[in-house]
Amino acid sequence: MVSNNTPIPVTILSGSLGAGKTTTLNNVLNSERELNAAVVINDMGEVNIDADLVERESELSQSDEEIIELSNGCICCRLRGDMLDEVGRLAKERDFEYLLVESSGISEPIPVAQTFARGFEDAEFDPTGVYELDTMVSVVDAHSFWQGFDSGQALTDDSIDPQGNRVPEEALMDQIEFCDVLLLNKCDLVPEEELEEMEAVLQALQPRAQIIRTEHGAVDAAEILNTGRFDFERASQSAGWKRELQDGHHHEAAAEEHGVTSFVFDADRPFHPDRIARLFADLPEGIVRAKGFFWSAGREDIAMGLDKAGQSVRAGPSGTWIATLPEAEQQRYFAIRPGIKDDWDEHWGDRGIELVFIGREFDEESLIRRLNDCLLSDAEMDEDWRTYPDPFGSDEQRELALANN
Repeated sequence: MVSNNTPIPVTILSGSLGAGKTTTLNNVLNSERELNAAVVINDMGEVNIDADLVERESELSQSDEEIIELSNGCICCRLRGDMLDEVGRLAKERDFEYLLVESSGISEPIPVAQTFARGFEDAEFDPTGVYELDTMVSVVDAHSFWQGFDSGQALTDDSIDPQGNRVPEEALMDQIEFCDVLLLNKCDLVPEEELEEMEAVLQALQPRAQIIRTEHGAVDAAEILNTGRFDFERASQSAGWKRELQDGHHHEAAAEEHGVTSFVFDADRPFHPDRIARLFADLPEGIVRAKGFFWSAGREDIAMGLDKAGQSVRAGPSGTWIATLPEAEQQRYFAIRPGIKDDWDEHWGDRGIELVFIGREFDEESLIRRLNDCLLSDAEMDEDWRTYPDPFGSDEQRELALANN
């Protein structure tokens, strides 16, 4: 029986369909026979196949409620409340020492982490103080990930969710960019030289994570249990693109050695909407990740966002400029983030462009020239921007490019 005063540590496993999450989970459970754990397994389908596999290959039992099955939805959205109800019920018994959570292949890790670290308003049970998020783990299929780079196809190997949709590359990128430990699985299917280059790309995308190569999901349990690695605030700010926006242009030596580069494009005038939409739909193949915000002429009330993950490119409304907020709210932002005023324009406020691009073997100078060509010219700055065609969605980001268009 666990002391009621001791928070129960939690490890969360994320990863795309077929990456090896369940295999990894079973390896940990079977290698750590003394581990007194409960397991939550989330599956998008109506039948939770992964829960059955864990029960068959481990000593845990669904009937004894050591395995909690959450099906037909994701614990990052639809099933967040259900998950908390279940782990709350488990906590009342407190006859286990560790909680392992395997999320679905399309789950976003940040909402799941928030659920344990900060609770969820639609659930009665508050996990804070009872559970303590210890480690966020993402499992990446090295074979399909690298095939995607070499072929220019989707990085998720055309995985299909229960509704018949391909698993979005955005979910894979979220899993990579928000983790403490990244397990590069199925390394036996990828040549050593290509593994080294892939690690350089992953390190650029998530510089904070420990990257561990695995085969058949075999990992030392100590690498993902009781590590004490999780820090929500730090994790939220540590994705490669965010680091670039905050710290400016720089390269890691290992990344440069493998042709992995990144840069930030910023400007204090807007893009021409039609020109930048066409550029976003035709970014160099070597760009693996692009993200940030931009000012589109004619949309002065809305901050537009860019999100490129693999072959998927989405752009459109993504927030509000501080300059459009009431004066009292503006002052609150200035108090919290005094650096905003350093770049504040007397007329346009904080409107501007900050985009980061991470990739391998692409012509950085050429892309910068193309981006500059999309900015309004001096003559266009004096035109009526309302006459410009607007290719972006009215209230949400939309797809501008996909593999195999």
